[in-house]
Amino acid sequence: MPKNILELIEYSQGGIVSKEVYKTDKNNVTLMCMSAGSEMSEHTSTREGIIYVLEGDGVFTLEGEEISMKAGTSILMKENAIHSLKAIENTSFILVLN
Repeated sequence: MPKNILELIEYSQGGIVSKEVYKTDKNNVTLMCMSAGSEMSEHTSTREGIIYVLEGDGVFTLEGEEISMKAGTSILMKENAIHSLKAIENTSFILVLN
């Protein structure tokens, strides 16, 4: 079933909104919306992931490298990679875990 991802974007004051968009046996597609000033501390994922930034301004730190999160940016993240995120402005992105 088709979905307009941009229509699903919503922000929570000082928080993070996570919405499952699609889920299959092999893939999980999630919309993440981080309000300005919110952060996700260092963590890992047991699955490989692709991040695609829809809007905003933030910093994605992947294995110690800071990557600017601007609209259109895509990031490939290997499984078990240490990463963290910080939203400077309201920032939304799609996370695809394989």
